[in-house]
Formats: sequence, C-alpha cells, structure tokens
Amino acid sequence: MHGANKDMTRDRSSLEFTELGQISGPLIVVQGDTGAGYGELVEVVTGQGEIRQGRVLAVSRDAAVVEVFYGTSGLDQHNTRVRFLGKPFQIVVSKEEILGRVFNGLGQPLDNGPAPFHGEARNVNGLPMNPVARDFPEDFIQTGISAIDGMNTLVRGQKLPIFSGSGLPHNDLAIQIVKQAKLIAQASEFSVIFAAMGVRHDEAEAFRQSFEESGVLNNVAMFLNLADAPTVERLVTPRVALTASEHLAFDLGMHVLVILTDMTNYCEALREVATSKGEIPCRKGYPGYLYSDLASIYERAGRIRGRNGSLTLIPILTMPNDDITHPIPDLTGYITEGQIVLDRSLNQKDIYPPINVLPSLSRLMHQGIGEGKTREDHGNVSSQLYAAYARAKEIERLASIIGEEDLSTTDKKYFHFAQEFEKRFLNQDKAEERSIFDTLDLAWDILAILPEQELTRVTIEQIKKYSPRVHVAHGSNEKG
Repeated sequence: MHGANKDMTRDRSSLEFTELGQISGPLIVVQGDTGAGYGELVEVVTGQGEIRQGRVLAVSRDAAVVEVFYGTSGLDQHNTRVRFLGKPFQIVVSKEEILGRVFNGLGQPLDNGPAPFHGEARNVNGLPMNPVARDFPEDFIQTGISAIDGMNTLVRGQKLPIFSGSGLPHNDLAIQIVKQAKLIAQASEFSVIFAAMGVRHDEAEAFRQSFEESGVLNNVAMFLNLADAPTVERLVTPRVALTASEHLAFDLGMHVLVILTDMTNYCEALREVATSKGEIPCRKGYPGYLYSDLASIYERAGRIRGRNGSLTLIPILTMPNDDITHPIPDLTGYITEGQIVLDRSLNQKDIYPPINVLPSLSRLMHQGIGEGKTREDHGNVSSQLYAAYARAKEIERLASIIGEEDLSTTDKKYFHFAQEFEKRFLNQDKAEERSIFDTLDLAWDILAILPEQELTRVTIEQIKKYSPRVHVAHGSNEKG
C-alpha cells in the first residue's frame, strides 16, 4: 500500500493514505488494509490543502470506499491525502445552540452564528428504537388543519407521512404545520425540527422567512440541504436532524415534531451513490436495501417507556408520476403508521390543502382522540364524514353518466354534501388555524345537510347534543 502509515499501534487519527485507487462520482476508493470501520469519519485533503469531510461507506480487507460530502471535483489520485479519524460522523447537541438556528445538511451553521460546541458529541447514525422499550403513542397533536385533525389525527410519537406530487403545495402545508402544531392536553415544552433535502435556494429562503415572520423560529431548528449541495450530504441530513431531535426528546424530555422533506430527493441520492458503487439495482433502479435504509430513519421516532419526551415524525415525499405504488411511497407505507395523500384534482379546484381523505389514513388516530383528549364525538363524526364522502363520490360518478337532475332527493343531498365538504371542511386559508373543537363543530354543520336517518355512524345522543339542525329546530319550537 503506497504511502500508508504501517504503525497500527499509533493513534488512528494519524493513519493517512496518500494515493487513491479510484474516483467514481462522489466516491473514492482507497486500496489496502485501512483498518477503517463502517461509517467512520474521514478527512480528504486536496493538493491545494482544502479539507473535505467524508465517511466510510464500505470496507473490506484490501479497500475502503469513502463518500466525500463536498464532492470529488478537483481531486487528483496522486496528490490527495485521506485520513481515517477513528470515529463516526458526529454533531454537538445542545438545546440552547440548536433551537432558533439554521444549519446546512451536515449541521454546520448557515445563519452566521457559531457552530454548537457546548454539549455532547453524538453519532448521527443513531439506532432504531428498541421495540421492547417503546411506549404506545396516545396523545393528540393539533395541527390546526381540519382534514388532519378531524379525520387523520396526528398522535404524539407517531410516524405519519405526507404523500404528495410534483407541483402540489406540500411545502406550504409543511410551513403551516410547523407554525400551528401544538399539544393541547399537556403544558410540556414543544419544538419542531425541520429538515429539507434537495430544496432550491428560493424554497429554503421561503421556509426560513415564514418561520421568522410568524415568530416560531425561536422554537424551530432548520437543517437545509440545498439542491446544489453535494449528493452525499443529502444522505446525512435526516440523520443529523434526528440526532438533534433525540437529544431534545429523550435527554431533555421535550415533545419534538420532526418534518423531513423531500424523502424522494433522499432516495434519489441513495440510488445515485449505489450506482456509483456498482451495486445491482432492484425496483426502479433503487438499491435492494432501500426498505432497511428508510426504516433506519423512520424507526428512530416514537416514545420510550419511562421517558417524558417524544419524537413525532412527518416525512414528506413526492410520488413520481403521482404513483402511490412507486417503491418510495410503497415502502414508506409499510414502515409508518398511515399516510396523508395530496390530490391533484382537488388542487385543480383551488382547494387547499388538497388532502384526499379517502386514501388517507392515520392508524393510531383512535388512540389519541375521544373524551379527555379531544371530544367524545370525535371518532364517530370522523367515521360519518368518511362514509358520507365515499358515498357522495360514488353518486358524483353516477351523476356524470345519468345527469344530476335524474338523481333521487337523497342522492342530491349527498351531491351537495360533497361540494360543501370540499369547499368548507377541506378548504381553509394557509394562515387559518382551526381548533379541534372548531373542526368538529364544522363537521356537524356540514353533516346537517344530510337527512338524519342517513347519520348511522353517530349516536342519537350526539345528534341531539351537537347537530345545529336539532338546535335550530329546538329554538324555533321555543319561539313558537
């Protein structure tokens, strides 16, 4: 091995290689017995003295593959030195030096502030949460968005992805959730970690400016991997964000909401690196370990028994060609606990947020709603809205064939219900925050369009207590 330090008894930080075997895309191959470990931090020194960080991606007895965070452009096989530092890639975690700050995808400051240095250095790779140590998610998180709070409720400690499409307003939805998300049942500290991967400069600035103007930035930490940043930085960004989140949640007892956007850009980066390594591709060219790689990110969210804090995760991904069976949303759906689906046809009707509640699902919803958490009628009202909207969409398809005038009186009411449901319940202003009680009252107001005998998912007592139609009739009788 040319230029390698052979004295293995010396400090690992002095182990240096001065000649590369191969450069391929963002990867370099160092030949010889490096003694390196998977994920080990590396310094790559160019011929001009510039130092670039990287990490070991694969090792064998006679070679190590290193991914260089800032790319391999300008590297020369004969004038580049590679130092193996004997430790994993780490960031310093500290509440005071993380919240209210803006970092790049590697955890380096973008806000002209100093790099965090008071705190513990943590390995960004982390570990998925031990299933035996998990506590069950059961506390309601209010986002202020009716389609989520009322019908696809987010629960503290849950993993609930948003499936979107190119050009749909998932960024606006992410901003609104960051601004409005809160716990209503507890007075515990609540913070948001926002990580964006592969975003344009104008999008990154829009995120920062929106959080700053709304006054929530002091309680938010942003990790921004820009579109022109090196591909391999994208692979580190979610892990850096989750490492900071785990410190806040499980060391300090805070309730942390993590938003990762766009996981499709992350997966594209993973595919690019796998191709550079010469790995055999699987579905759509993605590596065969895509599922386990995504799981290593998603499974870091949850609650730990005996700890006060929690880590709730909302990954956002854009479905290529709006295909929900694409490997990225398909595998994400297997790992997480439901999905919120944005719909292009609703977006074309100028409905925001364009959430299609029929394919959307929150598997843990019923653990976080009901008396003492939201309201006792929440579960039944949500079920009634689903049933009524599903039937209304069937009637809409029928009306497109036979014409609306040939529908029965009841069918016409369902037709009207669907229009009002989309216009008033799904649709809300980007700055409008509805409490869960406002959402449930609005649901009852729209359900009043239907005949009472059609409300089979709610109880007679709930109709008498909450239906505005009953209250109006009762008021009329009193006046008479």
